[in-house]
Amino acid sequence: MSSIPGASQEEIRRQNLGAVLRYVHLHGPTSRAALTRHLGLNRSTIGALAADLTASGLVTEEAPTSARRAGRPSLVVSPRSDRVYANALSIEAERLRAARVGLGGRILDLREAPRPRGMSAVDAVGPLADLVRDMERAVAPDTLLVGGAVAVTDTTRDPDGRIQIASVNESLGVALEAEFPGGPGFVSGDLADIAGLAEHVRGVAAGVDDVIYLHGDLGISAGIIVGGRLMMGHHGYSGKVGHMVVNPNGLPCGCGSRGCWETEIGEAALLRHAGREPGDRAAVTDVLRAAADGDPKARQAVDQVADWLGFGVGNLVNVVNPDAVVFGGSLRDIFTAGADTVRRRLDAMPLPISREHLRLQPAALDQNAVLIGAAELAFDKLLADPLNVGVAGQLGSTDSA
Repeated sequence: MSSIPGASQEEIRRQNLGAVLRYVHLHGPTSRAALTRHLGLNRSTIGALAADLTASGLVTEEAPTSARRAGRPSLVVSPRSDRVYANALSIEAERLRAARVGLGGRILDLREAPRPRGMSAVDAVGPLADLVRDMERAVAPDTLLVGGAVAVTDTTRDPDGRIQIASVNESLGVALEAEFPGGPGFVSGDLADIAGLAEHVRGVAAGVDDVIYLHGDLGISAGIIVGGRLMMGHHGYSGKVGHMVVNPNGLPCGCGSRGCWETEIGEAALLRHAGREPGDRAAVTDVLRAAADGDPKARQAVDQVADWLGFGVGNLVNVVNPDAVVFGGSLRDIFTAGADTVRRRLDAMPLPISREHLRLQPAALDQNAVLIGAAELAFDKLLADPLNVGVAGQLGSTDSA
């Protein structure tokens, strides 16, 4: 593992502590020997770093349950999922969720409540705080909360049931601070960005540096990862691909434009083509099931939506040139049902150099992607520099790098 040029021994040590902690956080229990191989550090350095992290209460070290070779077995380093955790919140189109996620990405507790129509993201903070306080009642006293993150969808329904594009502003942070004063604080981000981050770190796109994650609920958004980094845009408003105009003569969109991509591939479009009432989210599952069973009208509806899905993906592929496109939320099931149609459209549209290597895949983490991704944001400060986070049993000061 390379170090920062000109860094002091203490800075190198902090960097290496973070590297060890991040590795076991992402990959789970790992032997000291494997850490030595993967991180490029010598055995004595790995041993000292693992011992420091163990003393801090961030990891445990135990002998392997089965030793295959003679001699002293290499200790296995594991994240303390039961002790170190983050609070992950999501403000979704029609529900609110809160989870305690342990170091290592394991969901320890999960609560949810409905989101009434017309409830703003700021107004959702109070009910979310109640969910968090309910979870905290079951937390042991020797645990460590390292931070929190909230993922927010930009699409909701107004009290009359119409789909609206919501804006999230600084008042969300103020509301969170008011509900959780004196704590480690929350970071926030777009729901599709955060779910895309989760698929990139722990899901079907793990290890893939260039990814488009498409998320469907009431609207369509994307998390776009280029060179292993999430594209945020000005003030974090990138990825609004649902409002890419694909059919200038199409239907009006809630954003004020006409013929936006989400009017052709969203849940409402599927229900419209299937002759179902708009706004009935349960009917989406019924249509997909009927299409799988061979119902002609449902099959035609899926194919129409899948064709437009492939049309938009083809344009995005020419622009971003990703290695993978991942379909999440309601688009996961639509893609799965209409994958052949999507691929036929892609065979006809993108430049060959942009599509020859392309992987199209349904999301692996499904509905929990957003909570896992939010937790990754919350853990980031700890993983970057374990010495900077107030942990019980402070890390030793010996020079182990």
